[in-house]
Amino acid sequence: MPELPEVETVRRTLNQLVIDKKIERVSVLLPRIIQHPDDIQAFAVMLEGETIRSVERRGKFLRFMLDRYTLVSHLRMEGRYGVYRSDEPMEKHTHVVFHFTDGTELRYKDVRQFGTMHVYPKDRDLLEAPLKKLGLEPLDEAFTPEAFRVKIEKRKTKIKPLLLNQEYIVGIGNIYVDEALFLAGIHPEREAHTLSAAETAKLHEAIVETLKDAVAAGGSSIKSYVNGQGEIGMFQHKLKMYGRKDEACLTCGTAIVKTVLAGRGTHFCPVCQPLKSKRGKRETLKS
Repeated sequence: MPELPEVETVRRTLNQLVIDKKIERVSVLLPRIIQHPDDIQAFAVMLEGETIRSVERRGKFLRFMLDRYTLVSHLRMEGRYGVYRSDEPMEKHTHVVFHFTDGTELRYKDVRQFGTMHVYPKDRDLLEAPLKKLGLEPLDEAFTPEAFRVKIEKRKTKIKPLLLNQEYIVGIGNIYVDEALFLAGIHPEREAHTLSAAETAKLHEAIVETLKDAVAAGGSSIKSYVNGQGEIGMFQHKLKMYGRKDEACLTCGTAIVKTVLAGRGTHFCPVCQPLKSKRGKRETLKS
């Protein structure tokens, strides 16, 4: 699933491709993609005559800012956007087409068909599902060390599942949680409330650094991710932990362990990221 760096890369690409394009009509070829409004014809009518003014992001969601409405789009597993001339052949698995007045089209393709779209009156989307319960934006100025500490300090949840919970911190995702925890030297099974102030500050810094580096690299193309211009991300070549089971840790040379935590494949170094008991003793989780 595209995570924050991939969605941010798509957002930036779309801002180069579709800004100030006016929607003439909308073709919905797979109705279940549209989640709000319930009526597909109403969805299309709401967008007719609207101009895309900017494309923003909230967590893993894209927000197409129009004149009167906001279109919220979640790519899920394999959703992708591309801009085409109207006379170009329609590719398989194209489910929604935004026809522009200049003869070009924004096409949404989704092999797995898990993506979603919602349309609300402008800025109302932030008060409605699926955006209303989202947590802190890790690349926003409001994501300060103090705000992060307050969010997690009393939680008795293991730190990795907590970081994956979009109601606390948005958009980090499995890949980047593994990378940030390694950079901070924190075991993924540590309970959040056991982290010291120094560890919490270091984790905050690691999250921001990891995500900024990933955005700069265009995200990670682990499976099928490409941006709106068909280009793959390059951060997968910089991964120090994720996907490197049994390989040597780049810091200490110890074999990287992979386990399953909260249903997600989890990678860590048992030496660089020791699991500490409540008494402060170090323990090592068996693979």
